[in-house]
Amino acid sequence: MLSVVIPIHNEEENIEPLYAELTQTLRSIGQPSEMLFVDDGSYDGSYRCLADLASRDPDVKIIRFRRNFGQTAALEAGIQLARGEFIVTIDGDLQNDPGDIPKMLEKLDSGYDLVHGWRKDRQDAWLSRKLPSRIANWLISRVTRFPVHDLGCTLKVIRREIAQELELYGEMHRFIPILAHRLGARCTEMVTHHRARRFGTTKYGISRTARVILDLATVKYLLDYSASPMKLFGGIGLCCAVFSGVTGISTLLMKWLANVDMTGNPLLLLTALLVLVAVQFVSLGLLGEVAARIYFGRQGKQHYAIRDLTNLTPEAVPASQPLSPTVIPGRRAA
Repeated sequence: MLSVVIPIHNEEENIEPLYAELTQTLRSIGQPSEMLFVDDGSYDGSYRCLADLASRDPDVKIIRFRRNFGQTAALEAGIQLARGEFIVTIDGDLQNDPGDIPKMLEKLDSGYDLVHGWRKDRQDAWLSRKLPSRIANWLISRVTRFPVHDLGCTLKVIRREIAQELELYGEMHRFIPILAHRLGARCTEMVTHHRARRFGTTKYGISRTARVILDLATVKYLLDYSASPMKLFGGIGLCCAVFSGVTGISTLLMKWLANVDMTGNPLLLLTALLVLVAVQFVSLGLLGEVAARIYFGRQGKQHYAIRDLTNLTPEAVPASQPLSPTVIPGRRAA
């Protein structure tokens, strides 16, 4: 089965045309499918339109939030409730082209776990949408060392076992390919069509740039230091300790060689400050290590991911480590 997850927030005029395009595309693929519309606290007539579709088509499923929780929460809810072996995520504003889905599925079948779209010819305002997006994608690619042109494209095709391992919260939906790559998923980017918005108004603007930078700091920490926080905090603390030694020795030499008053020497204050900062960062590292052990131990999680096994049975793997379909009996080979 193929599951299509569509987050909706005040897209009343776009729902019926999107449903028609998705229905035509899914019929051309020729395999069982479902459409999961996630109503993210819409206050226009979106839910009424969705309810009408669901009454006519049993393959239309609706997840209705009590209020607006954001696109990340909507995608997370849809992914967790999806039943398909492959999960497609697509925007509800008609700017993504459902006609790209079959080509992305073919790309996925060539050995990938995730195919994400690249809006190479993006049909959006240059100053408020395209320029901030290009800067953010360049910065993210440099910081995470993950080659990507367009993390903001919602159109993606993901294998279910990868999608349901992702821990999405805050506004982490932008970083799905990077988070999947962290789990060992084979990811690739594919040029997709992008269309100008016909109805409604965009939910994003230039103000999101600051949020992306803050989220990037979180992702960088998760990628490199979540399993061993002491590498980050202990390293910073060690640098502060070394500099405090340098400034302390300099203060003593100035006293002995030039008879400079130590109590009025700013280097003495800097030495004391660096010692305190070093102690604080090392303490943060220790607390982070304890928190990491509790997280991985209590929840039965591991800081690694297994792709397949040789001469071992899948039953030997903990439930927290779902395997590739190639080694699970009764599943179609990847």
